[in-house]
Amino acid sequence: MINLVPQKSLDEAKVQISTILTRIGALRFGTFTLSSGVLSPYYVDLRIIPSYPEAFQKITDLYVELAKKKIGLNKFDRIAGIPTAGMPFSSVVALKLSKPFLYVRKEAKTHGRERRIEGILMPGDRVLLVDDLVTSGGTLIDAADAVRAEGAVVNDALILLDREEGAKNSMIKVGINLNCLMGMTEVAKILYDRDTIDKEQFKSIMKTVKG
Repeated sequence: MINLVPQKSLDEAKVQISTILTRIGALRFGTFTLSSGVLSPYYVDLRIIPSYPEAFQKITDLYVELAKKKIGLNKFDRIAGIPTAGMPFSSVVALKLSKPFLYVRKEAKTHGRERRIEGILMPGDRVLLVDDLVTSGGTLIDAADAVRAEGAVVNDALILLDREEGAKNSMIKVGINLNCLMGMTEVAKILYDRDTIDKEQFKSIMKTVKG
């Protein structure tokens, strides 16, 4: 629970985000293979949000508020984006917060500096990882490893949506606090209570959630 954001504002934001996901088709049902290789009965595609400027503005503003009130601007020096889905969100958030931006490649380049980190990063810098959503946490942990290998510090990650499939516990084990607006359980309950999804769709989401 995010205690530093007024509860009414937080609840309203969760309803807004859940509504946006269905209205623009960012939440779909079927059989999908996730980046972790796991099959899922639903898919959340936040990559399309920047194509809707009003929704994109609201969501990036929310990232900013969470960064300020849940983490604290004095707790990190730079923002690192996670390609590719997290890049639009992370770059805009960094700009709005006037924080230096960098991003972490999935693999090191085979030319030039042959680094995974694009941007300025110095030993001792405290880096906030920013992505769109998280499933198992593997991508964020891998990015944190790359940043830490450069001598920087990673204590927090900020995301919009947690699919609640083990990421939080996995990241705690490597010393990273996962900060998110909401989990998939909350999204499913909001949509089901408003008859936006039916009972079978609700159950298909809940079957993927790990306790």
